[in-house]
Amino acid sequence: MAEIKRRKTESFEAFMRRVKKRWQQSGKILQVKKVQYFTGRPSKTRRKKSALHRLAMSEKITYLKKIGRLPEELGSRRR
Repeated sequence: MAEIKRRKTESFEAFMRRVKKRWQQSGKILQVKKVQYFTGRPSKTRRKKSALHRLAMSEKITYLKKIGRLPEELGSRRR
């Protein structure tokens, strides 16, 4: 993309409007937004570890419910 220079009699606000308009037309803003919020998939080992942790925690909660150490409403509540 070519350089955008400020004109002699142009105010800063007008210059910024012109720059933003040029960025919008070129698609740079859309591209930046896509990259900014992109989250890649976690690795296979990380997914497995997370699944094993969830499984262990659910087993622990059901065990505590069975022996009466955990109230029913606490175990079923989620974040």
